[in-house]
Amino acid sequence: MKEFGAASATIAQYRQQAASLLLYQDVLTEPVGKTFLSLLAALSISKGIPNERAQCLTAYGEWFQSLASIGKSWGDHLLQQILIADNAFTRAAQRLTITELPVPLIAAARHDLQILQRLYNLSPSHISQCVQTACQLAQVPVVWSVLPEPMPVDLSPDWSTGLANLITYYQRQGTGQFGQFHGFRWQQGKLVGIAEPDPIRLENLAAYSGPKAALVKNTNFLLAGFNALNVLLYGSRGAGKSSLIKALLNEYAERGLRLIEVAKSDLHALPTIVEYLRPQPQKFIIFVDDLSFEEDDDAFKALKVVLEGGLTQRPQNVVVYATSNRRHLVREFFDDRPRPRDADELKSWDTVQEKLSFSDRFGLTLTFEAADQPTYLEIVHHLANQAGLKLPIDDLDFRARQWATRHNGRSGRTARQFIDFLSAELALDNEG
Repeated sequence: MKEFGAASATIAQYRQQAASLLLYQDVLTEPVGKTFLSLLAALSISKGIPNERAQCLTAYGEWFQSLASIGKSWGDHLLQQILIADNAFTRAAQRLTITELPVPLIAAARHDLQILQRLYNLSPSHISQCVQTACQLAQVPVVWSVLPEPMPVDLSPDWSTGLANLITYYQRQGTGQFGQFHGFRWQQGKLVGIAEPDPIRLENLAAYSGPKAALVKNTNFLLAGFNALNVLLYGSRGAGKSSLIKALLNEYAERGLRLIEVAKSDLHALPTIVEYLRPQPQKFIIFVDDLSFEEDDDAFKALKVVLEGGLTQRPQNVVVYATSNRRHLVREFFDDRPRPRDADELKSWDTVQEKLSFSDRFGLTLTFEAADQPTYLEIVHHLANQAGLKLPIDDLDFRARQWATRHNGRSGRTARQFIDFLSAELALDNEG
């Protein structure tokens, strides 16, 4: 009983410390944190009677299952929640240096980090032993134990003294949803993080070196805090326009770049999105794929406001990158063109010019011409080399030309589909 009382008192202290967090309460509101607190509560009030033993075992099982579902150690999960925490301190830390932060805010952060470090060091094996004691079990319950991951930030032996490194991490990586995710889509009126964005990299993209270099340069302007241009990527289908934009995220996410995909049907929300992003410390590309408009389209007007600006100053941390297969984004019909007998000839020409000049509102237009055979084969060779294919070059070229003829014509997309198919085919042949 003496051993049981000492273990119960220790657990009660951990529970009280968790309840005394001032800023980082949310790190324990995820399923793992909730089941952890429930387990502490069950252990701290347990007197060893049968009903309470069952409650402890149930609480331990739920905590074990929540850890197993994420495949992380208790410490790694807790640290991850600290790194993506969204609270008054983390938001201020993204904008201010440690000397500029309010003293009470720093004191509260140090206080919480001391507590969180104790919880971090609370090993699952120790908790399992407490459960064994409280429930009077013959054996220790199975312990959830996996190898810890490398710490992404050096917090030193004492977390409260490693505050400066934590602030640097927040400034570089962001906090909240922008610390947790790099890619987003606007869905049902809010940003939804993309857990597994397309892994395409710039090095995976061949040909079109001119447009690629111009887009990378403009993106570096954005990351450096200059007035980057909104960009229209125009050209034939399958040229890799969308892949190029997505590759920028994988290249520059560590420098604070975030990508937000907005469907054409949601373009009316662009002014709202831009105002939400304006005060954030990260840099944002709003990605609009396959852009075109019908006459009197409300989305046309919303995008026009964002591209041209209004009374509100244009934010330096947001640009629009759009792709289109149409050079003139607003569809024009022959009936739109003025005829000499029309009484409103001048007004009609103004309407036509308004439509045709909309693409000019993008500061930079990059053209992706249809791939000729040398360009197509250049892309095939590049992808084949990356895939480690060892076919003779003549055989590879012959197959690539046949594939383009029988399928979707010459393009970067066709080359990628050909190499994916060929890689799988050769792998199966080798297995046989």
